[in-house]
Amino acid sequence: MDILKKCTLCPRGCGVDRENKSGFCRAGNKIKIARAKPHMWEEPPISGTHGSGTVFFSHCTLKCVFCQNYEISTQNHGYCVSEKELSDIFLGFQKSGVHNINLVTPTHFVPGIIQAISIARDGGLTIPIIYNSSGYESPETIDMLNGYIDIYMPDMKYYRDETAIRYSNAPGYFEIAKAAVEKMFLQVGKNEFFENGIMKKGVIVRHMLLPGLLYESKKIADYLYSAYGDDIYISIMSQYTPTKHLKLYPEINKQIDLAHYDALIGYCAKKGMKNVYVQDGASASQSFIPDFYPYDE
Repeated sequence: MDILKKCTLCPRGCGVDRENKSGFCRAGNKIKIARAKPHMWEEPPISGTHGSGTVFFSHCTLKCVFCQNYEISTQNHGYCVSEKELSDIFLGFQKSGVHNINLVTPTHFVPGIIQAISIARDGGLTIPIIYNSSGYESPETIDMLNGYIDIYMPDMKYYRDETAIRYSNAPGYFEIAKAAVEKMFLQVGKNEFFENGIMKKGVIVRHMLLPGLLYESKKIADYLYSAYGDDIYISIMSQYTPTKHLKLYPEINKQIDLAHYDALIGYCAKKGMKNVYVQDGASASQSFIPDFYPYDE
């Protein structure tokens, strides 16, 4: 794949030849996954009653210091699969009865994923495909995905640049994520659902409240509602869980204040926002963090 010979799949634009060298994400030129299992803990129209066929890809273009999936994003646990093997996973999911295919942290493997989707569709894949990402996306990569993705589920993590730099070494994150969501929405349009309430196409933007950053969360809500109204869904998450890697970041090395989460939900309600998913305090537990080791081959 030519783009992997001078990789610019994410906004970092490392430009490395991934056959011989790795860039910021540490990924090589082979698709690498850490887990492929049905997942029951996504938003209701995604998981439904039969689960979402979720593939967690190894490595990451963001590497947040608070990442709950540290073993795969930073320690790079996982195993390599071919495009045909990945397509077989997709078809196996469909046969098992899940509602969709859920691609988690897929940015750095987009060319191979596109090939796998094409092979799977030739083999009879019909269920929706979800692109579940950090929101830190280059416009060219989102353009590549046009026609292959039915549902975009990006994060919008940060509002202030200093926050994005401190926790994800991602200068310009908010403007980059804004542009990415705009392209995603232009591709798939307003949300549509099957008769059973499962999402058919559309955009769900996720935002996880971080300790002490209620102001940023409100600003992100302001932006999303002013730009898209109720044409997209917003998922406001309370599941932040401090990990053992946060000793150098004492300000976020703690649980969120649930009063702040309730204030954020109240703020959105007061603005008139209708299409908002919320969580309860029980979401902030280790039980919501999948086990990536040993590998589920």
